[in-house]
Amino acid sequence: VQLQASGGGLVQAGGSLRLSCVASGRIFSINNMRWYRQAPGNQRELVATISSGGSTNYADSVKVRFTISRDNAKNTVYLQMNSLKPDDTSVYYCNVDIRPSRSAKVDMNYWGKGTKVTVSS
Repeated sequence: VQLQASGGGLVQAGGSLRLSCVASGRIFSINNMRWYRQAPGNQRELVATISSGGSTNYADSVKVRFTISRDNAKNTVYLQMNSLKPDDTSVYYCNVDIRPSRSAKVDMNYWGKGTKVTVSS
């Protein structure tokens, strides 16, 4: 399984970006899909989670401004980021729980390579 993240870039404060992460390979089903971020010198932090049923959770720092969504037909998770702040500058990583086959007993957890977001003031 591979996760390919895209959509990062340089944006001014107050601007918007939309991140995408596509899963490919041996996939029977996808459970939870998440976005994490890690700024230089900081620990990786959980930004948002979406379940297979569409339930979402957000870090307090991004509530209202960020929206996580998924397209199950495309094995893709999105992160719409609005009203961006310089503090949002980080490398953003997708993280996904995947059931590889119908007979598999547990999900496998995978990380994407990250996409860099830089917000200028």
